[in-house]
Amino acid sequence: MGKTLFSGSPAARALYEEANRVLGWDLTTVSFEGPEAALTETKVCQPALYVHGLALAAALRETRGEQFDPSFALGLSLGEVTACAAAGVFDFATGLRVVAERGRLMQQACEQASGGMAAIMGVDRAGVEALCREFGIETANFNAPGQIIVSGEKDKVGAAVAAAKDRGMKKVMPLNVAGAYHSRLMEPARAAFAAFLETVPFAAPRFTIFSNTTGCPVGDAAAIKAALVRQVVSPVLWEDCMRAAAAAGATEFWELGPGGVLAGLARRTEKSWNVKSFSEFSDLNF
Repeated sequence: MGKTLFSGSPAARALYEEANRVLGWDLTTVSFEGPEAALTETKVCQPALYVHGLALAAALRETRGEQFDPSFALGLSLGEVTACAAAGVFDFATGLRVVAERGRLMQQACEQASGGMAAIMGVDRAGVEALCREFGIETANFNAPGQIIVSGEKDKVGAAVAAAKDRGMKKVMPLNVAGAYHSRLMEPARAAFAAFLETVPFAAPRFTIFSNTTGCPVGDAAAIKAALVRQVVSPVLWEDCMRAAAAAGATEFWELGPGGVLAGLARRTEKSWNVKSFSEFSDLNF
């Protein structure tokens, strides 16, 4: 992940090298070579995603110049921190420290409780929310129409999955994740993250960003900080964020990250949207 960016873009390479210094461990090796089990640990995965996203932005700015001039930024879950950094809420190194601490605290919370998550496809919000109330779990992500993620204690998520299948909800899939993200089981991480962020200076963004917790624009530095804290235990309203950006005037969406998951969600939400995905250096030649 990101290896061709490192080799092809001096701007991206500089960020990876700075990340190694800030973190005090070798992010480049685990990003480029794995093993996958190490890369997917929450405390590693979150910094890796953050650096990869901003390395793509730096490479685009380097190669496209004034053509890369975003009016909006939004990110799914951890990606919201990346969006904040891209918009100048804090600098790269500060954001990396924020991400590293967020990942460390969430990893701890995962280890303290047996949590799980599942994807429910083809069911509306009301139907999923009713299922969650019945089994004592929570909605975690509203990704696109008919794609909702639920989160909670592993046994309760398992019971909800079994019941959903019995009731004819055909596409219900347990997810291979470390814990119950965006649920009450992350409360220890939320509380500690709030205390950590008290010492971190935030600035107003240079362009509009959107909060996962509301699906709406957020511009005040204090409000951005509060939203990032609340997001740890709150559902990600990703579909709402995308629709809000489109309503605010976004004419095309550029996904900066591994794979094309967000582009797929965008097309599922509104087929007419103009969407591009950038993952490696070769993707920048468009």
